Amino acid sequence: MSRTLLRVEDLKVDFQVPGGVVHAVRGVSFRVRAGSTVALVGESGSGKSVAAQSILRILPRNATIADGKILFDDGIVNEGAGPVDIASLKADGTAMRALRGGRISIIFQEPMTSLSPLHTVGDQVGEAVRLHQRVTARQARAQAEDMLRRVRFPDPKRALDTYPFELSGGLRQRAMIAMALVCRPALLIADEPTTALDVTIQAQILKLIKDLQGDLGMAVLLITHDLGVVANLADEVVVMHRGRIMESGTREDIFADPRHPYLKALLRAVPRFHMAPGERLVPIRSITSEGGSLLEKDHQPWPAGADAAGPLLAVEGVRKRYGARKAGWFGAKAGAGTLAVDDVSFAIARGECVGLVGESGCGKTTLSKILMRALTPDAGDVRFNDHGRIVDVLGLQGDALTAFRRKVQFVFQDPFGSLNPRMTVFDIIAEPLVIHGIGDEAERAARVKELMGLVGLDARHLRRYPHSFSGGQRQRIGIARALALRPELLLLDEPVSALDVSIQAQVLNLLKDLKERLGLTYLFVSHNLAVVDYMADRILVMCRGRIVESAPREALFRNPVHPYTRALLTAVPEPDPSRPLSLTDLEEGRASDPARWPAPFTIDDDHQPHLVDLGGGHCVRADAAIRVREVA
Repeated sequence: MSRTLLRVEDLKVDFQVPGGVVHAVRGVSFRVRAGSTVALVGESGSGKSVAAQSILRILPRNATIADGKILFDDGIVNEGAGPVDIASLKADGTAMRALRGGRISIIFQEPMTSLSPLHTVGDQVGEAVRLHQRVTARQARAQAEDMLRRVRFPDPKRALDTYPFELSGGLRQRAMIAMALVCRPALLIADEPTTALDVTIQAQILKLIKDLQGDLGMAVLLITHDLGVVANLADEVVVMHRGRIMESGTREDIFADPRHPYLKALLRAVPRFHMAPGERLVPIRSITSEGGSLLEKDHQPWPAGADAAGPLLAVEGVRKRYGARKAGWFGAKAGAGTLAVDDVSFAIARGECVGLVGESGCGKTTLSKILMRALTPDAGDVRFNDHGRIVDVLGLQGDALTAFRRKVQFVFQDPFGSLNPRMTVFDIIAEPLVIHGIGDEAERAARVKELMGLVGLDARHLRRYPHSFSGGQRQRIGIARALALRPELLLLDEPVSALDVSIQAQVLNLLKDLKERLGLTYLFVSHNLAVVDYMADRILVMCRGRIVESAPREALFRNPVHPYTRALLTAVPEPDPSRPLSLTDLEEGRASDPARWPAPFTIDDDHQPHLVDLGGGHCVRADAAIRVREVA
C-alpha cells in the first residue's frame, strides 16, 4: 500500500465578513496517498475549493485557518525528516513558495482568466521552471517545449510563441496543465479542470491527466461537482456539504452503496442515459412554480388548421461566413473567412423540444442568433408560423421585426453575464414589457411578481441585484425575463452548462414544467447529450457548421449512425464506474475532423454528401442510404 502524501486533519477555515464570521470549512479530515487520485465532491459553496486553497495557502485576505493541520510528506521537502505542517508555514514565506508550484501545483477552472494575456505560453510555462530551478532561459524554454509535447500540443515549438487568446479552450487548459506539471510536482490539485469544456475536450483532458499521472508518478486531488468525472478518474471520494464531510470511501463503495442522504440526492440529480420513460430528476432542493394566470390569459389560441400551414419554425439552406473580406489597399488580400453555418435545414413543430448538440465552435450559437435576427445569414430562408400566417423572418423590418421578437426569446448560457449588474431584478424582468409598451406601471408590477413566482423565486427579493443571487437563481431570473412577453418559441443556449448538477436538475425540471403549462416550443442548444436526452423530443447533431444527423431522441440513442454522433455519446461521463469512458475515438480531435471520417461520411473540399433519410425521421449526412444502412 502506498504511503500517505498528504493528510488533512480537522481543518477549519473562517471568513471575516461585514456581518460576522462565516465558517467555510468545519473540521475536515482526509488523506491523499502517493500516486492516487482523490476526488473532493460537492456543490458550489460546499467548501471544497477553500480546502484546496488552504493546502496551497492562497486563501483570500479575509480568510484564516482557524484550526487543524495540513501534513505534507513527499520525502524531499523535509529531507526525509517527516511531514511538514503547511498550516503552520507563513503563506508568503520562502518554504511555502518552494512548495507552491514546485512540489504542489494547481490547475484552475477557467484557463483564460488564469493565464496572462500579455505573455506567451512559452514565457508562462518557462517562468514556473525558473522560479523553482536554477536554469538558464534557454534551458527553461527547452523544458517548457518538452512539457507542451507531453500534454500533446500539436506543434509544441510553435506553441511557445503563441498567446492564450490564440488557442482554443482545450489547448488553453493543456497550457495550464503544462505550467502546473513542468516542475514535476508530487501533488496536483485540479480545481474543476473540465467544467468550462465540451464533453469531447473534457474526455481528452481527463485521459491526459490520467496518462501524465502514470508517467510522472504524481497524486491528484480532484475538486469537482461532476460525478461522471469522479466515476472515471478517482480512486477515493470525499463528499462535502456546507463545510463538512458527509461521506468518504473508495469509488466503488461510494457509487455501489451510497449511505448518506446527501450523496444519494446528488446521484439522483444527475441526468443520465437509460432513464425510465417519464422519470424525473430529483433536485436536492426542489422549487415550486406558482402563478401564471396573466401569461395564460395572454395566450392567443391557435385557430383550427393553423398547424397545417407548416411547422412553427422552418429553416432551409442557411449559410453564414465570418471574416470574409475583399482585396484592399496596401496589398491586403481577399480572405475566405470561417464558414460558421453551412447549408443547415430543419423544422420545429409547435409544442416540440428540439435539441441541437455539438462542440463549441460548431455553429450552434450562430444559428440561434440567426433565428432571432440578431445575425443576418449570407443565404437561406427562415419561416415562422404565426397562428397560421407564414412569416418570412429574414425579410422583416421595423415594426414587423419588433413584433416577431415578441414571439421568439433567448435564454443565455452565462446566468451572470447576461444580467445587468446595475439593474434590480424587478427592472431586469420588467424591461421587455417597457420596451414593447405592454401595460401600465401597476400591470407591469403584477406581471413581474407573477413571473417571479412562476420560476420559483420570492417576489420579496425583487429589489435585490443579480450579485446577491446564486447561479441557479440568476438563471431562473433570465428565464422569467424571456417569458415576460409570452413567446411561442424559446431559444435556450446552453442554459445549464454553468450550473451544479443539483441546480441543473432544478432548472431542467422547471423548463419541462413551463413547456407543458404554457404550451412553449424549445430549441435546446447544448453539448451534453445526457441533458438533451432528458429534455428533447428530437435531436439535431451539428459539426463544423453542418447538421450531420437528426432523429427522434429514442432512435438517435438506440442507433446512432454517424461517427461524430457516436463519439459524442461515448464522451459523456456517466456516474457509474461500470460504464467508463471510451476515449479511442475522441483523442486528438479525430472525432470532429470530417476528413478522418470513414466512407460514406467523409467530407472534404471536393466531396460534400447530403442528408439521407433512413426512415422514421432519422437522417444522416452521407453518400447514399443503402451504404449507410450497411454501416449502421
